[in-house]
Amino acid sequence: MKTLREAKIGDTATVVKLHGGGVVRRRIMDMGITRGVEIYVRKVAPLGDPLEVTVRGYELSLRKVDAEMIEVS
Repeated sequence: MKTLREAKIGDTATVVKLHGGGVVRRRIMDMGITRGVEIYVRKVAPLGDPLEVTVRGYELSLRKVDAEMIEVS
């Protein structure tokens, strides 16, 4: 299982599954991250948190904790 946190700058990954539950999972889905969506990793902050990604044509910053809940291929 590979998570979005493990993706490198310049990688494009496809969401396979969202882990976690409740409010956090709903918030991630509300940001447009759903199964089958492609995510492009644009930047990673110097200390690794947050990640800047492109999802559905817009830029989004994700915390490492949230990125660990997103399983990608």
